[in-house]
Amino acid sequence: MHTQVSTFAAGSDLRVYFKLAGVSMIWGGTFVAGRFLSSDIAPLLLASLRFLLASVILLVFILVTRIPLVRPDRKQFAQLALLGFFGIFFYNLCFFYGLHYINASRASLIVVLNPAVFGLASWLFFKERLSTPKVLGILVCMAGAGLVIVSGNRTVFEGTARTWMGDLLIFGCVLSWAVYSLFSRNLTRVLGPLATVTYSIWLGTGMLWLATWMRGEASLAAIETLSPPQLSSLVYLGGLGSALAYIWYYDGIQRIGATRSGVFIGLNPLTAVICGALLLGEQLTLIMCLGGGLILAGIYLCNRPASRLPGRK
Repeated sequence: MHTQVSTFAAGSDLRVYFKLAGVSMIWGGTFVAGRFLSSDIAPLLLASLRFLLASVILLVFILVTRIPLVRPDRKQFAQLALLGFFGIFFYNLCFFYGLHYINASRASLIVVLNPAVFGLASWLFFKERLSTPKVLGILVCMAGAGLVIVSGNRTVFEGTARTWMGDLLIFGCVLSWAVYSLFSRNLTRVLGPLATVTYSIWLGTGMLWLATWMRGEASLAAIETLSPPQLSSLVYLGGLGSALAYIWYYDGIQRIGATRSGVFIGLNPLTAVICGALLLGEQLTLIMCLGGGLILAGIYLCNRPASRLPGRK
């Protein structure tokens, strides 16, 4: 009986794994889209537009599907405001200002630290047990992602004061995303992934637009000059990279935990490299393929079912 339950659990997790892999593939493209847009649009305005679009998409989705959202109490509202600040406002300030200073490959290398930060924070604050396979899986995944990035950009470790500023900003993304992921656990259980994501995005969007207005960067002229490729990139960031991906990611955290979900972020740089090879004709080397294999091996180690003792049924 125990074996049947375990087999079913592993099978039900498979759908979550596919969703998380899809999220990482989408987010792998957000670095390229964000870098493409950040050179022509003020980072704060860009972040505000991204999440205004995400907010509208979520609102339309809720109205069309008529899915009722659980109304948060005061304590839950304060927690949602905290998530909106770190996961939407602060994260995107660091993300778009960081991409203003450094390229997408270098940023991807820093974001690969996410699984390690998640694992350490889960152990420190939530007493989540880090088994040897989990630790090994995190390390293997990070090594594979680093190999993919460095093989495609040998100068990734070279930098000036400007690039190191970008590095610090992107590392701010890592820390803020850890807060957003780890401190949402109780909310997703009570409110559900859709409500948690929707409320936090709406609150974070309000913070972004308030800051944009206070800095005098809310420019309609800047929006009107956007080219069709830039508008497409913005739709990608707001629709796929925010509304859909955030819901799927929170669903993964609710079902398998932050550490096991976070390790899928190692797929981000691999996705960027594959897209470059397929869409831009960039070279796909043997070292990149080896790095991709290490990423997949690390994800498997971190998420494989725990072995049972002999004779236990």
